[in-house]
Amino acid sequence: MRINTIALCLALMPLLYTGKALAQFTDSTHYRVNYTSSGSINKTGDGTAYLLNNSAGIGIKKKAISLNFSNAWIYGRQRDALTNNDFSTALDFNLYKTFPHFFYWGLANYNTSYSLKINNQLLAGVGIAYNIVDKPNAWLNLSNGILYDKSDLMLNDTTREDYHTYRNSLRLAFKFTINKLIVLESSSFLQNSFNNGDDYIIRSNSSLSFKVNKWLALTTALSYNRQNRTKSENLLFTYGLTLERYFK
Repeated sequence: MRINTIALCLALMPLLYTGKALAQFTDSTHYRVNYTSSGSINKTGDGTAYLLNNSAGIGIKKKAISLNFSNAWIYGRQRDALTNNDFSTALDFNLYKTFPHFFYWGLANYNTSYSLKINNQLLAGVGIAYNIVDKPNAWLNLSNGILYDKSDLMLNDTTREDYHTYRNSLRLAFKFTINKLIVLESSSFLQNSFNNGDDYIIRSNSSLSFKVNKWLALTTALSYNRQNRTKSENLLFTYGLTLERYFK
């Protein structure tokens, strides 16, 4: 049964944000840069709560290969107590040299998260992906692969664990553009350990953007993350601005 599972794992998943740029690129070398700054604030008589969510990335595609580098930082406080100090950086590549709508991917991702009790986490792996819908204004992708996870976690306030495992990483992602003005996109992962069914990671990021012009949009974003090994999760809702440019 495990052999069949591993074989299936070699069958479907691209990296964060890569698929979003595919419809914009041609066979010549193109570049994509984007920056999103969003947040929320709530001030009451009991105190102030605020959350800042910033992300930036660059993508390069030439012929049948694409390369993407992204960073994200979330910081939050509530009643003078720290709630979030979460940082993530990822480098990935995609290789489009097989069948239409199908490609291989590779990923290296580093995370540290106060809210999810992650001191350090390195994820690296490979897999394949397939675009179920692949149009300029509609994109739906299913992907899967194998990740190696080396983590330093806080299981509770006093117990620290340094461990490693292999994970199956399944992702469903989509992006829909309506009348070139409204953009709805989402990327959701389920990453199970092969060794322990209770050791899984859930990550989901969705956003709704209203374009002001070709490079500026008003954005609302909803993010959910769960690290089941540490029994921790967060649900974040923010709003702000997204700047995105494509150029040669």
